[in-house]
Amino acid sequence: MENEYLENAQVFKAFCDETRLKVLSLLQSGEKCACVLLEKVSVEQSTLSYHMKILIESEVVTSRKEGKWTYYSICPTGSLNASNLLKKLTVVTIDEADKSNEECCNRENQL
Repeated sequence: MENEYLENAQVFKAFCDETRLKVLSLLQSGEKCACVLLEKVSVEQSTLSYHMKILIESEVVTSRKEGKWTYYSICPTGSLNASNLLKKLTVVTIDEADKSNEECCNRENQL
């Protein structure tokens, strides 16, 4: 279970930075070479590498090497998993909400 939380945190980490959001926006129109991303995002190469590592670890972005260049694109499977994760963590079922409220009210009555 703890490993699941770590994996989920990696997904959300991908979305919690302005630079990574810019990169994702650029990748929406298709695969991009690192050199194009460097130019458009206006960061140093080492900074871009750091952000791309996080996006790849989240599995939202995938990469491929061609010669000395790396090309990045949004991974459809990873993107769908991220979307499903957000839905899973933010949807409240009636049964769970009622149970939580009952536990809370019971504790207040005991105090």
